[in-house]
Amino acid sequence: MSPRTPKTRTPRTGRRPGTSSSRDDILKAARKLFAKHGYQGATMRAIAKEADVDPSLIVHFFGNKVNLLTEAIEWPFDPEVAMPMLLEDGRRNVGRRLAELAIRTWDEEGTRHPVFTLLRAGLTEPEAAEMLRNFMLQRLYAPLMKRLGSDKPELRAGLAVSQIIGVGMGRYVLEFDGLANAKSEDVIDWLAPVLQRYLTGKL
Repeated sequence: MSPRTPKTRTPRTGRRPGTSSSRDDILKAARKLFAKHGYQGATMRAIAKEADVDPSLIVHFFGNKVNLLTEAIEWPFDPEVAMPMLLEDGRRNVGRRLAELAIRTWDEEGTRHPVFTLLRAGLTEPEAAEMLRNFMLQRLYAPLMKRLGSDKPELRAGLAVSQIIGVGMGRYVLEFDGLANAKSEDVIDWLAPVLQRYLTGKL
């Protein structure tokens, strides 16, 4: 009797197939690369490589890149949690509280903040722009304006959002001289009265 020939296994090649953890791995990789390279710089192929999956799995789970972005976004604060903080010093100090929330959050996050990722993506992807608009105007500012009871709430919310985003872009993305290297407390001091007027003052 001839000895049995041991069976050999053909080594697997290529990306690993989809598993129960593949979706979470893709989201984790997407968050990392979107934060590092922005929406345009983080390609689907690069995200798949980072997650160690086949690129077709991204399409399988998310359909397209903008859908992946919307699911990968993690906001640094919950509006429902932040709302009491904005109003804890009363109506007359809401502008300062809002300025503190924006500047201190952005100082920690920098250009990795979801607002800046969505701003860049929104230049070419309407869905990304809509996501940012919905978060800023509907989830954060609409409840705030309702509690403040100010007139022209939609206009006031739009003005406040535009001011905050403008300062954020100038300080963290475009890095304007003077603004980019200013102390956080100074930026808050400059921004707070403008926001207060938009939110509660006479227009």
